[in-house]
Amino acid sequence: MRKYSKKKKKKNKGKLIKENWFTKKQLEVLAWPANSPDLNVIENLWAIVKRKIRDRKPTTLDQLKQNIATAWEAVSAETCDKLVKSMPRRLQAVIQAKGAATKY
Repeated sequence: MRKYSKKKKKKNKGKLIKENWFTKKQLEVLAWPANSPDLNVIENLWAIVKRKIRDRKPTTLDQLKQNIATAWEAVSAETCDKLVKSMPRRLQAVIQAKGAATKY
């Protein structure tokens, strides 16, 4: 029989500080899946930007940067607002799917 010792984990001070901050502010922290693009609206924004620059064929890094900047500027505040307002639906979909993939 092999024997081994397991080191005790040190407490993560940053995590403790964050937890205390939420407690002091009386905010409930939602259980969040470790890897869930379903809940990350920036993924949707990047998809929009990618669609806007898909047909452009930059030949230099500067052209690529300009294309991306132009595409970002073309994303309306209304689009961002809709994505943010979709969060309750996204959360509910993930809960119903028990953490599995959703339509988002």
